[in-house]
Amino acid sequence: MSFQALVTHRQEDGSIVSGVETLDEVRLPEGNVTVDVEWAGLNYKDGLCLTGGGGLVRTYPHVAGVDFAGTVRDSADDRYAKGDRVVLTGWRVGEVRWGGFAQRARVDADWLVPLPAGFTTRDAMILGTAGLTAMLAIDRLEALGVRPDHGEVLVTGAAGGVGSIAISLLHRLGYRSIALSGRPEHADALKALGAADILPRDEFLAQPDKPLESARWAAIIDNVGGKVLAKALRQVKYGGVAAAIGNAGGIGLESNVLPFILRGVTLAGIDSVMQPYAARVAAWARLDETFDRTAYGGLVEEIRLAELPLAAERILSGKIRGRTIVRLDETSP
Repeated sequence: MSFQALVTHRQEDGSIVSGVETLDEVRLPEGNVTVDVEWAGLNYKDGLCLTGGGGLVRTYPHVAGVDFAGTVRDSADDRYAKGDRVVLTGWRVGEVRWGGFAQRARVDADWLVPLPAGFTTRDAMILGTAGLTAMLAIDRLEALGVRPDHGEVLVTGAAGGVGSIAISLLHRLGYRSIALSGRPEHADALKALGAADILPRDEFLAQPDKPLESARWAAIIDNVGGKVLAKALRQVKYGGVAAAIGNAGGIGLESNVLPFILRGVTLAGIDSVMQPYAARVAAWARLDETFDRTAYGGLVEEIRLAELPLAAERILSGKIRGRTIVRLDETSP
Protein backbone atom coordinates (compact mmCIF):
# COMPACT_ATOMS: atom_id res chain seq x y z
CA MET A 1 0.00 0.00 0.00
CA SER A 2 1.67 3.24 -1.11
CA PHE A 3 1.49 6.75 0.33
CA GLN A 4 3.03 10.18 -0.13
CA ALA A 5 5.80 11.47 2.13
CA LEU A 6 8.29 14.32 2.26
CA VAL A 7 11.60 12.46 2.28
CA THR A 8 14.82 14.21 3.30
CA HIS A 9 18.15 13.03 1.89
CA ARG A 10 21.76 13.93 2.59
CA GLN A 11 23.62 14.30 -0.72
CA GLU A 12 27.19 13.17 -1.30
CA ASP A 13 28.37 16.77 -0.93
CA GLY A 14 26.68 16.98 2.48
CA SER A 15 23.77 19.13 1.35
CA ILE A 16 20.25 18.36 2.58
CA VAL A 17 17.44 18.00 0.04
CA SER A 18 13.77 17.18 0.64
CA GLY A 19 11.08 16.21 -1.85
CA VAL A 20 7.72 14.46 -2.06
CA GLU A 21 8.04 10.76 -2.85
CA THR A 22 5.70 7.79 -3.14
CA LEU A 23 6.64 5.09 -0.63
CA ASP A 24 5.46 1.58 0.03
CA GLU A 25 4.16 0.80 3.52
CA VAL A 26 7.00 -1.70 4.03
CA ARG A 27 9.33 1.30 4.34
CA LEU A 28 7.67 2.39 7.59
CA PRO A 29 9.63 1.79 10.81
CA GLU A 30 8.65 -0.82 13.36
CA GLY A 31 5.75 -0.07 15.68
CA ASN A 32 2.48 -1.52 16.92
CA VAL A 33 0.09 1.18 15.65
CA THR A 34 -0.21 2.49 12.09
CA VAL A 35 -1.90 5.87 11.66
CA ASP A 36 -3.38 7.53 8.59
CA VAL A 37 -2.01 11.01 9.15
CA GLU A 38 -4.48 13.79 8.37
CA TRP A 39 -2.64 16.85 9.72
CA ALA A 40 0.90 17.58 10.88
CA GLY A 41 2.42 20.69 12.41
CA LEU A 42 5.48 22.72 11.48
CA ASN A 43 7.70 23.46 14.46
CA TYR A 44 11.09 25.10 14.89
CA LYS A 45 12.60 21.67 15.44
CA ASP A 46 11.12 20.52 12.11
CA GLY A 47 12.89 23.42 10.44
CA LEU A 48 16.16 22.13 11.84
CA CYS A 49 15.43 18.57 10.72
CA LEU A 50 14.59 19.65 7.16
CA THR A 51 17.73 21.77 6.81
CA GLY A 52 20.22 19.56 8.65
CA GLY A 53 20.56 21.98 11.56
CA GLY A 54 21.20 21.08 15.17
CA GLY A 55 22.40 17.54 14.44
CA LEU A 56 18.91 16.22 15.22
CA VAL A 57 18.76 13.78 12.29
CA ARG A 58 21.48 11.14 12.23
CA THR A 59 20.20 8.68 9.62
CA TYR A 60 19.03 9.36 6.07
CA PRO A 61 16.74 9.10 4.17
CA HIS A 62 14.45 10.60 6.79
CA VAL A 63 10.83 11.68 7.23
CA ALA A 64 10.56 14.63 9.63
CA GLY A 65 7.49 15.90 11.49
CA VAL A 66 7.57 15.95 15.29
CA ASP A 67 3.79 16.02 15.74
CA PHE A 68 0.77 14.74 13.85
CA ALA A 69 -2.87 13.78 14.24
CA GLY A 70 -4.90 11.22 12.39
CA THR A 71 -6.92 8.02 12.49
CA VAL A 72 -5.69 4.57 13.49
CA ARG A 73 -5.38 2.34 10.43
CA ASP A 74 -4.45 -0.81 12.32
CA SER A 75 -3.26 -1.63 15.81
CA ALA A 76 -1.64 -4.52 17.63
CA ASP A 77 -2.22 -2.75 20.97
CA ASP A 78 -5.49 -3.20 22.85
CA ARG A 79 -5.65 0.51 23.74
CA TYR A 80 -6.30 1.53 20.14
CA ALA A 81 -8.64 0.24 17.46
CA LYS A 82 -9.12 0.99 13.78
CA GLY A 83 -10.86 4.35 13.42
CA ASP A 84 -9.67 5.87 16.72
CA ARG A 85 -8.53 9.49 16.42
CA VAL A 86 -5.12 10.10 17.96
CA VAL A 87 -2.44 12.75 18.35
CA LEU A 88 1.31 12.34 18.76
CA THR A 89 3.85 14.85 20.04
CA GLY A 90 7.42 14.28 21.14
CA TRP A 91 9.28 11.05 21.91
CA ARG A 92 11.84 12.17 19.30
CA VAL A 93 9.51 11.12 16.52
CA GLY A 94 10.49 13.15 13.46
CA GLU A 95 14.07 13.31 14.76
CA VAL A 96 15.49 9.83 15.37
CA ARG A 97 12.39 8.09 13.98
CA TRP A 98 10.27 8.81 10.93
CA GLY A 99 7.56 11.32 11.74
CA GLY A 100 4.41 12.99 10.55
CA PHE A 101 5.34 14.56 7.20
CA ALA A 102 3.75 11.60 5.47
CA GLN A 103 0.27 10.27 4.84
CA ARG A 104 1.07 7.28 7.01
CA ALA A 105 3.10 6.73 10.19
CA ARG A 106 3.89 3.71 12.33
CA VAL A 107 4.70 4.31 15.99
CA ASP A 108 4.65 2.83 19.47
CA ALA A 109 1.22 2.96 21.13
CA ASP A 110 2.81 4.45 24.26
CA TRP A 111 3.52 7.66 22.35
CA LEU A 112 -0.06 8.29 21.28
CA VAL A 113 -2.83 10.15 23.07
CA PRO A 114 -6.54 9.71 22.24
CA LEU A 115 -8.03 12.94 20.94
CA PRO A 116 -10.49 14.63 23.31
CA ALA A 117 -14.05 14.40 22.01
CA GLY A 118 -14.19 18.12 21.27
CA PHE A 119 -11.20 18.12 18.91
CA THR A 120 -10.91 17.44 15.21
CA THR A 121 -7.53 16.26 13.96
CA ARG A 122 -7.06 19.73 12.45
CA ASP A 123 -7.76 21.33 15.84
CA ALA A 124 -5.16 19.05 17.37
CA MET A 125 -2.46 20.26 15.00
CA ILE A 126 -3.35 23.92 15.40
CA LEU A 127 -2.20 23.24 18.95
CA GLY A 128 0.30 20.42 18.44
CA THR A 129 3.56 20.50 20.34
CA ALA A 130 3.21 24.28 20.75
CA GLY A 131 -0.16 24.06 22.46
CA LEU A 132 0.83 21.13 24.64
CA THR A 133 3.97 22.97 25.76
CA ALA A 134 2.07 26.18 26.52
CA MET A 135 -0.46 24.25 28.59
CA LEU A 136 2.25 22.38 30.48
CA ALA A 137 3.96 25.70 31.26
CA ILE A 138 0.76 27.22 32.66
CA ASP A 139 0.10 24.04 34.65
CA ARG A 140 3.59 24.36 36.18
CA LEU A 141 3.12 28.04 37.02
CA GLU A 142 -0.11 27.25 38.81
CA ALA A 143 1.39 24.26 40.61
CA LEU A 144 4.07 26.62 41.94
CA GLY A 145 1.46 29.03 43.24
CA VAL A 146 1.03 31.64 40.51
CA ARG A 147 -2.51 33.04 40.36
CA PRO A 148 -4.17 35.69 38.15
CA ASP A 149 -4.30 38.24 40.97
CA HIS A 150 -0.53 38.03 41.51
CA GLY A 151 0.22 40.34 38.59
CA GLU A 152 1.41 40.33 35.00
CA VAL A 153 2.79 37.32 33.14
CA LEU A 154 5.50 38.09 30.57
CA VAL A 155 5.40 35.88 27.46
CA THR A 156 8.55 36.10 25.35
CA GLY A 157 8.71 35.11 21.70
CA ALA A 158 5.02 35.89 21.77
CA ALA A 159 4.38 35.84 18.01
CA GLY A 160 5.49 32.23 17.64
CA GLY A 161 3.38 29.12 18.13
CA VAL A 162 3.98 28.51 21.84
CA GLY A 163 3.92 32.19 22.71
CA SER A 164 0.74 33.06 20.86
CA ILE A 165 -1.13 30.04 22.21
CA ALA A 166 0.11 30.86 25.73
CA ILE A 167 -1.27 34.40 25.34
CA SER A 168 -4.65 33.00 24.33
CA LEU A 169 -4.76 30.43 27.16
CA LEU A 170 -3.67 32.94 29.81
CA HIS A 171 -6.39 35.33 28.72
CA ARG A 172 -9.05 32.62 28.94
CA LEU A 173 -7.81 31.69 32.42
CA GLY A 174 -8.02 35.26 33.71
CA TYR A 175 -4.33 36.26 33.63
CA ARG A 176 -3.00 39.60 32.43
CA SER A 177 -0.23 38.83 29.94
CA ILE A 178 2.36 41.09 28.35
CA ALA A 179 3.64 39.97 24.95
CA LEU A 180 7.35 40.51 24.33
CA SER A 181 8.13 40.31 20.62
CA GLY A 182 10.68 41.48 18.11
CA ARG A 183 8.00 41.61 15.41
CA PRO A 184 5.85 44.72 15.91
CA GLU A 185 3.76 43.91 12.84
CA HIS A 186 2.02 41.20 14.89
CA ALA A 187 0.99 43.47 17.78
CA ASP A 188 -2.66 43.73 16.75
CA ALA A 189 -3.00 39.96 16.38
CA LEU A 190 -1.51 39.38 19.83
CA LYS A 191 -3.84 41.93 21.40
CA ALA A 192 -6.77 40.22 19.70
CA LEU A 193 -5.71 36.97 21.43
CA GLY A 194 -5.80 38.72 24.79
CA ALA A 195 -2.39 40.30 25.37
CA ALA A 196 -2.87 43.31 27.66
CA ASP A 197 0.10 45.11 26.12
CA ILE A 198 3.04 44.63 23.74
CA LEU A 199 6.63 45.08 24.88
CA PRO A 200 9.07 45.48 21.94
CA ARG A 201 12.10 43.24 22.37
CA ASP A 202 14.62 45.95 21.45
CA GLU A 203 13.09 48.32 24.00
CA PHE A 204 13.17 45.62 26.66
CA LEU A 205 16.83 44.74 26.03
CA ALA A 206 17.86 48.40 25.82
CA GLN A 207 16.98 48.97 29.49
CA PRO A 208 20.15 49.24 31.64
CA ASP A 209 21.23 45.91 33.09
CA LYS A 210 21.47 45.59 36.86
CA PRO A 211 22.10 42.51 39.04
CA LEU A 212 18.52 42.92 40.29
CA GLU A 213 16.02 45.13 38.47
CA SER A 214 12.62 46.57 39.34
CA ALA A 215 10.23 43.75 40.14
CA ARG A 216 7.39 43.57 37.65
CA TRP A 217 6.49 40.04 36.58
CA ALA A 218 4.50 37.54 38.62
CA ALA A 219 5.66 34.91 36.14
CA ILE A 220 7.39 34.40 32.81
CA ILE A 221 6.75 31.97 29.98
CA ASP A 222 9.99 32.16 28.04
CA ASN A 223 10.42 30.80 24.51
CA VAL A 224 13.70 32.59 23.78
CA GLY A 225 16.38 31.91 26.38
CA GLY A 226 19.70 33.74 26.18
CA LYS A 227 19.78 37.46 27.00
CA VAL A 228 16.00 37.78 27.08
CA LEU A 229 15.53 35.17 29.81
CA ALA A 230 18.51 36.46 31.78
CA LYS A 231 17.10 39.99 31.87
CA ALA A 232 13.53 38.88 32.56
CA LEU A 233 14.65 36.81 35.56
CA ARG A 234 16.04 39.95 37.18
CA GLN A 235 12.57 41.53 36.97
CA VAL A 236 10.48 38.73 38.51
CA LYS A 237 8.56 39.59 41.67
CA TYR A 238 9.18 37.94 45.02
CA GLY A 239 8.12 34.29 44.88
CA GLY A 240 7.54 34.42 41.13
CA VAL A 241 8.20 31.70 38.57
CA ALA A 242 9.88 31.60 35.18
CA ALA A 243 8.93 28.68 32.91
CA ALA A 244 11.75 28.07 30.42
CA ILE A 245 10.52 26.47 27.20
CA GLY A 246 12.77 27.37 24.26
CA ASN A 247 16.19 28.57 23.16
CA ALA A 248 15.62 30.50 19.94
CA GLY A 249 17.82 33.25 21.40
CA GLY A 250 20.61 30.88 22.45
CA ILE A 251 21.34 28.24 25.08
CA GLY A 252 23.50 30.48 27.25
CA LEU A 253 22.18 32.07 30.44
CA GLU A 254 24.30 34.92 31.80
CA SER A 255 22.58 35.68 35.08
CA ASN A 256 23.32 35.71 38.79
CA VAL A 257 21.89 34.18 41.96
CA LEU A 258 20.24 37.32 43.36
CA PRO A 259 16.76 36.72 41.87
CA PHE A 260 16.79 33.27 43.46
CA ILE A 261 18.19 34.04 46.90
CA LEU A 262 16.74 37.52 47.46
CA ARG A 263 13.35 37.15 45.76
CA GLY A 264 12.80 33.41 45.96
CA VAL A 265 12.32 33.14 42.20
CA THR A 266 11.88 29.67 40.71
CA LEU A 267 13.25 28.74 37.27
CA ALA A 268 11.20 25.79 36.02
CA GLY A 269 12.15 23.86 32.90
CA ILE A 270 9.29 22.65 30.68
CA ASP A 271 9.86 19.50 28.64
CA SER A 272 7.18 18.34 26.22
CA VAL A 273 9.17 15.56 24.54
CA MET A 274 9.22 12.89 27.26
CA GLN A 275 6.17 13.89 29.30
CA PRO A 276 4.44 10.90 30.94
CA TYR A 277 1.19 9.69 29.41
CA ALA A 278 -1.02 10.88 32.28
CA ALA A 279 0.37 14.41 32.08
CA ARG A 280 -0.24 14.52 28.32
CA VAL A 281 -3.82 13.32 28.63
CA ALA A 282 -4.52 15.88 31.37
CA ALA A 283 -2.98 18.71 29.34
CA TRP A 284 -4.98 17.82 26.21
CA ALA A 285 -8.18 17.62 28.26
CA ARG A 286 -7.53 21.09 29.66
CA LEU A 287 -6.76 22.43 26.19
CA ASP A 288 -10.11 21.07 25.05
CA GLU A 289 -11.79 23.11 27.78
CA THR A 290 -9.71 26.28 27.45
CA PHE A 291 -8.44 26.90 23.92
CA ASP A 292 -10.43 29.42 21.89
CA ARG A 293 -10.35 27.93 18.39
CA THR A 294 -12.28 30.83 16.83
CA ALA A 295 -10.06 33.57 18.25
CA TYR A 296 -6.91 31.79 17.09
CA GLY A 297 -8.13 31.08 13.55
CA GLY A 298 -6.39 34.08 11.99
CA LEU A 299 -2.99 32.80 13.11
CA VAL A 300 -3.24 29.48 11.26
CA GLU A 301 -1.66 28.86 7.86
CA GLU A 302 -2.33 25.65 5.91
CA ILE A 303 0.29 24.23 3.55
CA ARG A 304 0.97 20.98 1.65
CA LEU A 305 3.92 18.62 1.82
CA ALA A 306 5.70 20.16 -1.17
CA GLU A 307 5.68 23.57 0.52
CA LEU A 308 7.50 22.38 3.64
CA PRO A 309 11.14 22.97 2.57
CA LEU A 310 10.47 26.68 1.99
CA ALA A 311 8.37 26.91 5.16
CA ALA A 312 11.25 25.36 7.11
CA GLU A 313 13.53 28.21 6.05
CA ARG A 314 10.87 30.73 7.04
CA ILE A 315 10.36 29.34 10.53
CA LEU A 316 14.09 29.28 11.22
CA SER A 317 14.40 32.93 10.17
CA GLY A 318 11.49 34.00 12.36
CA LYS A 319 9.12 34.77 9.49
CA ILE A 320 6.22 32.56 10.60
CA ARG A 321 3.65 33.70 13.12
CA GLY A 322 1.25 31.48 15.00
CA ARG A 323 0.89 27.95 13.67
CA THR A 324 1.58 26.45 10.25
CA ILE A 325 -0.17 23.12 9.72
CA VAL A 326 0.32 20.58 6.95
CA ARG A 327 -2.67 19.00 5.26
CA LEU A 328 -2.17 15.33 4.40
CA ASP A 329 -4.82 13.51 2.43
CA GLU A 330 -5.02 11.01 -0.38
CA THR A 331 -5.50 13.54 -3.17
CA SER A 332 -2.31 15.58 -3.54
CA PRO A 333 1.12 16.28 -2.04
